[in-house]
Amino acid sequence: MEKPAFYDAIKPIEMFDPLADFLGAFPQGHMQISYADCVTLAGHSCPTVAGAFLMAREGLTALYPDALPHRSEILVELSGAEDSGVVGVVGHVIGYITGAGGIGGFKGIGGKFARNDRLRYGVNFDGDVRLTRMENGATVTLRYDPSAVPGDPRMKPLMQKVLQEKATPEEIATFQSLWQGRTEAILTARNTTPFLTLTKETP
Repeated sequence: MEKPAFYDAIKPIEMFDPLADFLGAFPQGHMQISYADCVTLAGHSCPTVAGAFLMAREGLTALYPDALPHRSEILVELSGAEDSGVVGVVGHVIGYITGAGGIGGFKGIGGKFARNDRLRYGVNFDGDVRLTRMENGATVTLRYDPSAVPGDPRMKPLMQKVLQEKATPEEIATFQSLWQGRTEAILTARNTTPFLTLTKETP
């Protein structure tokens, strides 16, 4: 499948999935989730999907400094409502990565491996996303502001022309290149502090 080359340059998120281990879906339950996987889930690559991927990756690294994160054993909370702006997109991507499901999520087998009610919206806390290790209560709170990585000024007028079906093939290609260029800049930044902050708390 053809895709932008930078997708493969983004470090994937490694996880241990106890349900996958139990059912033999992946050897020893070890799995990798790539940025391309998240793009497939969302249907598009953009600063929102990039931010959700980065928040999950950096948050899980902080929560599990010495081990693989345990998929489905992480509570994901978002301060915004699911139908507000891009909050739902962020929640769906992070829920996919962590295995956290909403009220309709997988309810487990024999009292184990449940994933339901682990993705919650409209929670009152100071931040955008909060991840909690359910077995020990350690949390990380994350904020993400992609406006710190501005897009090329040509992008907005080109987007309008594309939406109105008035753009030439060359203009469409330029718009797509500029759009993915901004997303790539966010994903490959050596210093994420301008647009991503993380606060860890231990119980």
